[in-house]
Amino acid sequence: MAEPFYASKTEYVDRALLGFARDHADVVELSTDPVFVRSVDRDPRRQVGLLSGGGSGHEPMHVGLVGRGMLDAAAPGRVFTSPHNRQVYEGSRAAAGPGGVLHIVKNYTGDRINFGIAAERLRHDGIPVARVLVDDDVATESQQTATGRRGTGATVLTEKLLGAAADRGASLDELVALGETLVGRSRSIAVASLAQTSPVTGRPGFDLEPGQLEYGVGIHGERAQHTIPRPPLEELVGRMVDDVVNHLPSGRSVFLFVNGLGGTTYIELYNVFAEAVDALATRDIAVERSLVGPYTPALDMKGFSITMTMLEPSDETHPSDGWTALFDAPAWTAGLRK
Repeated sequence: MAEPFYASKTEYVDRALLGFARDHADVVELSTDPVFVRSVDRDPRRQVGLLSGGGSGHEPMHVGLVGRGMLDAAAPGRVFTSPHNRQVYEGSRAAAGPGGVLHIVKNYTGDRINFGIAAERLRHDGIPVARVLVDDDVATESQQTATGRRGTGATVLTEKLLGAAADRGASLDELVALGETLVGRSRSIAVASLAQTSPVTGRPGFDLEPGQLEYGVGIHGERAQHTIPRPPLEELVGRMVDDVVNHLPSGRSVFLFVNGLGGTTYIELYNVFAEAVDALATRDIAVERSLVGPYTPALDMKGFSITMTMLEPSDETHPSDGWTALFDAPAWTAGLRK
């Protein structure tokens, strides 16, 4: 049992947001009623505001990705809980540009409902609004899963590329089309050897025997459908790469994102990354761009996820005009700077 270091057992998210906003006052400002974070600086060419959000416990996603070149605002909920629709609504009003506001939403029931209610209110106000739904988790791609694939690590890549496109002055319709194409060409899988610590009880969210892995774990602490004996890292990463690639369109190059789930060190993540690059090379797939780090954790879960976005052929032949250029575009947020 490991009790977290919280100032309050009931207001720890609010205190964390206050500390975050104070630390990054040059990048964001905090609204407290309702709670949302907004950027203090945006590219003057941007016509459409970008807003995302979801449960806390995944920092830096999403509040840490608010800033120039990425999100204009984020609505954080309680830990692993969707934000209230009023947070999304007021954050969207603050983020909206002359061309409206785009919601980047992970595929969870609560998020879809609350972002949907907020969108209806925005339309009533005459503010153009649209949604890109991120659903990249192959572990939940099953006919038995009524809600479909969960939204996980591809959210970060989507926010980065859409932010760069918005800074070029892209319209709401153009951003939706780009976002839907990105999501359609992105997939993820995650594993864990130790559950996250509950903020309430200080105990692990689930128990695993030594030498076991949850294969296909969720970022909200959801157990996987499969508990497997832990194989050597090369074998594990090879299996994960196969699972992701087999759910992607064919192609020759990818963006590769190795994400830590909160309790995994960088030395481990770079071991995973090295194995993933080698595994892709044996499949004649090149890594065009990469991101490594705990950008979508699940509190302090011991594990990692692998996300890939398969590039389109046009981007492979003209990278300066396509997704690679958007990936390389400047960003200045608390959690990601280029």
